[in-house]
Amino acid sequence: MSRLRYESGLAAEEAAERLYTAQGAEVLARRARTRSGEIDLIVELGDTVIFVEVKARATHAAAAQSLSARQQARIFAAAELWLAENGRSSLTPCRFDVVTLDATGRAERLENAFGQ
Repeated sequence: MSRLRYESGLAAEEAAERLYTAQGAEVLARRARTRSGEIDLIVELGDTVIFVEVKARATHAAAAQSLSARQQARIFAAAELWLAENGRSSLTPCRFDVVTLDATGRAERLENAFGQ
């Protein structure tokens, strides 16, 4: 991965984090790594743990379409492991959001972007 792409990814994740912290969410983890993969951002808002995938593309539509079914499955598996490794039960209220960023850097949140 090029340095520019890495820095762009970090900037996109920081923009996503600002969306949640502005609402009063607590950041639980950034780039959380599990045996099943990485989750870009994990926040808690009220009693809900939110697993966030961040996608940056030229348009919001292109960013949203870039999340494959395989990636969704990986995120579910990683979330399950993260919950267990962090003392949370499988009954913990949670949701899966996607934050998309367009070429201008404008972020949009898609709440409950995918579900099981």
